[in-house]
Amino acid sequence: MKGDVVGLPSIPGYRLPQQELPEPRVAWKADARRSVLLIHDMQRYFIDAFAQDDEQSQIRVALRNISALREMADKVGIPVVYTAQPPNQTSADRALLTDFWGEGLSDDGREEVIEELAPRPEDLVLTKWRYSAFARTNLQEWMREAGRDQLLITGVYAHIGCLTTALDAFMRDIQPFFVADAQADFSLEEHQMAINYGYGRCACVATSASIMDQIHSQLAVAR
Repeated sequence: MKGDVVGLPSIPGYRLPQQELPEPRVAWKADARRSVLLIHDMQRYFIDAFAQDDEQSQIRVALRNISALREMADKVGIPVVYTAQPPNQTSADRALLTDFWGEGLSDDGREEVIEELAPRPEDLVLTKWRYSAFARTNLQEWMREAGRDQLLITGVYAHIGCLTTALDAFMRDIQPFFVADAQADFSLEEHQMAINYGYGRCACVATSASIMDQIHSQLAVAR
């Protein structure tokens, strides 16, 4: 993506990294009693930018894996939190985002979370103002009140909001789990960069299958 382009690019499909993820640098294990599932910015405005003609493209794979994590969360009692950017933002609210991304969403229906992942009445939906899900929201306070200190991060885009949220969570003493195959990005290179940075600096990078295995194993031991 060229630096002088303002607004969302059209995003070609790519296959998610095929090599095994490195062993985590940290010994964190996802725990149903401690975790929150974050579904980050899965609004039609963002998803429509992806090429979706290949069932193995990054967005189709991410959608399937987020759906599987959502189903697991419902079964084991993990709270689900969504972020969604508001339409028709004022210049004061959007501020510097306008310089990089233009005016953002309008109220044309594409501001809604895609139908496959639509929030349920019991879910928390946060208005998203900046790259991090913690910026200008009560996410940290809500997690503390709920006794939760792990965040399972899914959604778009891996190297922007997902990675920034992971780093922000780390700095707030919340363990971020960067679910690499439940995220999508502009390119394989940027997706891999997000994985590498998260792995090396602030997060437990994992697959959706490994997260589900950890949680099911933890629940089996608890019984």
